[in-house]
Amino acid sequence: MILGATPAADLRTRFAPSPTGRLHLGHAFSALTAWGLAEGAGGVCLLRIEDIDTTRARSAFEAAIRDDLAWLGLSWPEPVLRQSGHLPRYAAALDRLAALGVVYPCRCTRAEMRAALSAPQEGAPAPAVYPGTCRGRPMAGAAPGDAIRLDLGRALALAGPLDFVEGGPLRPGRHAVDGEALRAGTGDVVLARRDIGTAYHLAVVVDDAFQGITHVVRGDDLFEATPLHRLLQALLGLPVPVWHHHRLIRDAAGRRLAKRDEARALATLRAEGATPADVRRMVGFPT
Repeated sequence: MILGATPAADLRTRFAPSPTGRLHLGHAFSALTAWGLAEGAGGVCLLRIEDIDTTRARSAFEAAIRDDLAWLGLSWPEPVLRQSGHLPRYAAALDRLAALGVVYPCRCTRAEMRAALSAPQEGAPAPAVYPGTCRGRPMAGAAPGDAIRLDLGRALALAGPLDFVEGGPLRPGRHAVDGEALRAGTGDVVLARRDIGTAYHLAVVVDDAFQGITHVVRGDDLFEATPLHRLLQALLGLPVPVWHHHRLIRDAAGRRLAKRDEARALATLRAEGATPADVRRMVGFPT
């Protein structure tokens, strides 16, 4: 475990689910990992509700998230941050990127704009790397319905060499941001939809800085997003946390669990008589 230079008592982690379905065993493992890292260092773990996907987010799911976490024996400081209540902060970050000349409006693909609201996940179809059709359009010409994309080439040139520290057990150590790999695998990602004002990659970076997160705990399917997040932090002048990517909980076929896996939902397991200790054993977490 790499704790970096952060004093133990100041260590802050977070668990940041989207209220678009019930929590399952994979969520339980991620939440327990984040809480356990903070608790072991005498720090604090925050709950954050990532509800910018307003077409799918439901208050009932948020209430269920709270119930499931409380059943697991986890608690958090109040009030809980909801992304939908902090849109001006994302707009300010986008304005800063626009002032740097590293974003542009795009009207090309609605499906990718919708997909940008959620964190990328293993098993989900990855959008093709954007070919740059709208690159060079001025922000002054942005129209309703446009997405706002990162001009990755300009961003990399402006930021210069970057690296990040991975403190998780899978790839511990310092990693350089590979600009060529970002160009080949990520490209000019969507950072915001004009109607919502943000998307996952921008919101998560801004929120982690705002909440003082020192250690970003999340599943290994998000490791590939870390170089992009490190780049955004550099452009926005934000603090750089340590990342801690953990293993994924998989089904019998080796697939990453998803919210559609009702049989692994915590509410289903609880209704069948499982205890919090049972859940910990199921995911290989110390009881």
